[in-house]
Amino acid sequence: MMDLDQLYAQAIAAQKSGDFAQAELRYREILGAAAIPEVMVNHANVLVMMNRQGEALAGYNRALAAKPNLFEGLYNRGNLLLEMKQADAALASFDAALSVRQDMAGVWNNRGTALRDMRRQDAALASYDRALALAPGHVNALTNRAITLLEMRRLEDALAAVDAALRLQPAFAEGLYVRGNILRDLGRMAEALDSHEQALGANPAHPHALNGMAQAAANLCDWPRTAALAPRLKEGIETGRALIQPFVMLGYTDDAALQRRCAENYVSRTVPRQPPLSDGKRYGHDKVRLAYLSADFHQHPTSQLMIELFEKHDRSRFEVCAIAFGPDDGSAMRARLKQAFDRFEDVREKSDAEVAQMLRLRETDIVIDLNGHTHGARPGIFAYRPAPVAVNYLVYPGTTGAAFMDVILADAIVAPAGQQEFFREKIIHLPGCYQANDGSRAVAPAPRRADCGLPESGLVFCCFNNNWKITAPVFDIWMRLLQAVPGSVLWLLDGPGKENLRKESAARGIDPSRLIFAAHAAPDAHLARHQCADLFLDTLPYNAHTTASDALYAGLPLVTMVGKVFQSRVAASLLNALDMTELVTTSAGDYEARALELASNPALLKATREKLARNVKSAPLYDSARFVKGVEATYEAMLA
Repeated sequence: MMDLDQLYAQAIAAQKSGDFAQAELRYREILGAAAIPEVMVNHANVLVMMNRQGEALAGYNRALAAKPNLFEGLYNRGNLLLEMKQADAALASFDAALSVRQDMAGVWNNRGTALRDMRRQDAALASYDRALALAPGHVNALTNRAITLLEMRRLEDALAAVDAALRLQPAFAEGLYVRGNILRDLGRMAEALDSHEQALGANPAHPHALNGMAQAAANLCDWPRTAALAPRLKEGIETGRALIQPFVMLGYTDDAALQRRCAENYVSRTVPRQPPLSDGKRYGHDKVRLAYLSADFHQHPTSQLMIELFEKHDRSRFEVCAIAFGPDDGSAMRARLKQAFDRFEDVREKSDAEVAQMLRLRETDIVIDLNGHTHGARPGIFAYRPAPVAVNYLVYPGTTGAAFMDVILADAIVAPAGQQEFFREKIIHLPGCYQANDGSRAVAPAPRRADCGLPESGLVFCCFNNNWKITAPVFDIWMRLLQAVPGSVLWLLDGPGKENLRKESAARGIDPSRLIFAAHAAPDAHLARHQCADLFLDTLPYNAHTTASDALYAGLPLVTMVGKVFQSRVAASLLNALDMTELVTTSAGDYEARALELASNPALLKATREKLARNVKSAPLYDSARFVKGVEATYEAMLA
């Protein structure tokens, strides 16, 4: 006769020792003889450890069918559902567990995470606070509270919360990582880098800390550090040991295959598979129903580029909806955006599932993702396939790596057809340049050079790209140009890399005072001040994108070097659309030579500026009406 007590003791011992296969076998033997709910829960717990999630969930459900108020079953089922990214079901399970007993801090903590995943941030904070009332030293609750406050942009409160956790457990890797993210957003980049490095030291297997280090080092223009990190990033992607954000990787490499691998890794590990809401069949509406989804529907470069496209869509053929999940900044751009759409939906407090269901119920034909892998992105909405066609457009210059994205809109320069293997999406070329632009902006008169901190005489080289785009090989060229052009200065955007850039210029024999840093300015003032510069110098492997469009629109010539991948070919596409291909070079040597030729020949530079001024008015790049027709024809062809 089977001795159930002996089998149970063996199962417990095997489970404690980490022999999950043996424990699973013993629990299964017990359940074959007696359907004991508590044993069902233990068996499901082991299945979770064996990564057999579907079987584990079925086991919890069987236990709870037999004993609905079994606390351990409700709590552990909630934890599994949370791990499976089913936040609404997890919340229901946690609430059922709390109806049995309310004195477990862990339930309140994990319930808070379910609420946070559902975008119910205030309720999440309240749940974490209940956990901390029960267990003031609950390090996970303090850290989760910090994450929620970070998402709410309450950065100082978030820092205080994570610091409280780290006072209790100084080597807590997740707390150190979260602290790094908060410091990054506070602009304390050197401290952020240090915190991420500490996180990786505390837990070398931490999946995100290497990414945090890479992002901070690039922002700081800490080139010895970025050089050391680059092979570690590659190794982490290829082995899967590190989870690297695809957008961060774009600043480190022009290896298209590695970029695709990075994106596919990221999506597979952060965006759960969902049952599709659309079967892919076309609806055949009288008007094509478009939904543009973005975290950037406020004063932001994305909206600056896209606004005329939204306004000029042909309403006799298209219904146009905005799905906004970023902040409402109360700006004039936000007000203009609200007027530009037939429907403007603020979905910040809706879950991915709720947004996807809304899009499906409205029978949306095409959903357009204006984030990709940039800040605030919500790929989880697209994972539900809420429409027959999903499009990756404009903001993320590469593949999302997602099977649920169908198309990337590009052009023949940024993503030639021969590069299809590097994209999970199908490449579809728009006519001309892929980049939308607002051609209605007025360029105000130029300010005085002195008002910009610039010398009254001498040539002004300019690059208003973010500091993280500046790499050592490009900077070497810039310093040689300053050496070759007496009295010249380099005008850069202020940022966290400023001090390292000054140090690097001195190391190359250039007086750091010849680097002049421009403070961030309102869009109109920023556009106008481009006129105080003489020549814009582009970056590689990540070009100027919106920044290039601004410079060219304001009449500032830009020299670029075309690279191998999307993000390094955008400026070339813009210049081609303006018939200014003489400013596109194909090697570092040619880039340097072209810039020096223009800087040393005032007549040539003057003629180039005059040609650019003419072409801005006549070439198709800033002709929004023409551009919209091309986009609309492309959308209609997708549904044919």
